[in-house]
Amino acid sequence: MPKVRTKEVIEKFNLELISGEEGINRPITTTDISRPGIELAGFFDYYPAERIQLIGKTELTFTKKLNKSERAGRLERLCSDITPAIIVTREMEIPEELIEASEKEAVPLLRTKQKTTRFSSMLTNFLESKLAPTTAIHGVLVDIYGVGVLITGKSGVGKSETALELVKRGHRLVADDCVEIRQEDEDTLVGSSPELIEHLLEIRGLGIINVMTLFGAGAIRSYKKISLVMDLEIWDPKKQYDRLGLDEEKMKIIDTEVTRLTVPVRPGRNLAVIIEVAAMNFRLKKMGVNAAQQFTDKLSDVIEDGDHEDR
Repeated sequence: MPKVRTKEVIEKFNLELISGEEGINRPITTTDISRPGIELAGFFDYYPAERIQLIGKTELTFTKKLNKSERAGRLERLCSDITPAIIVTREMEIPEELIEASEKEAVPLLRTKQKTTRFSSMLTNFLESKLAPTTAIHGVLVDIYGVGVLITGKSGVGKSETALELVKRGHRLVADDCVEIRQEDEDTLVGSSPELIEHLLEIRGLGIINVMTLFGAGAIRSYKKISLVMDLEIWDPKKQYDRLGLDEEKMKIIDTEVTRLTVPVRPGRNLAVIIEVAAMNFRLKKMGVNAAQQFTDKLSDVIEDGDHEDR
């Protein structure tokens, strides 16, 4: 599982480190955040110690009503050996007992100026982005008319050359050769390029070219949601290819299914135009316009009319 460390949260949100500096390299393995109100009331049976603990005005006000020994005991129990951090919001004053317990157990005790609910939302979004399931796929990702198209196929089939033609036609390159994909929620896949090869295209015979340098900043983008997969394969005369477009094939990436179209490659076929039209047709289908279905419905009507006339 990918991990983010407490020090990354500190740097991201410019948090004040109060105590427990030894633990800033602790791993954060879940996007869930805990508001330990019920624990401060004394119920620790289901304490989610592996989560970041977020303490707001309500929790701190409650601790002031506890006697000194109760407060010390409960705040100490918040600081476990797997707790990645305790964050106090609204820049409030922190009880001495919590500072001592966090230092003793090396649990980073942090403070922010943000309000609790707002900060909780920002922190959750950050963790979900960092801890999202990831994979890498050999292919090219291009933004075509707002549709993220992942072009796949065997090495040498012409993926990068097709991407170059698409960029020349005004579309935007996201990644060539290796596409890093993260699943941001149940049905959203976002692709980006590894930092080392960002903005670069490898064209056999030319070598490596920098798309941003050649075509400008408008020809690239850093990441894009993947909506469609175009699989290029060498034309097989024995294979039956879809000529109507009624059947929708799916490809599973991580846990998300994406529409996949197989495009046979042979001399004389303009792949860039085919992929461009496929992206436009995909958008139309999403808007409720399905040309293949309309044709099939009309064909059925013609056949039915013919049957009636024969009778």
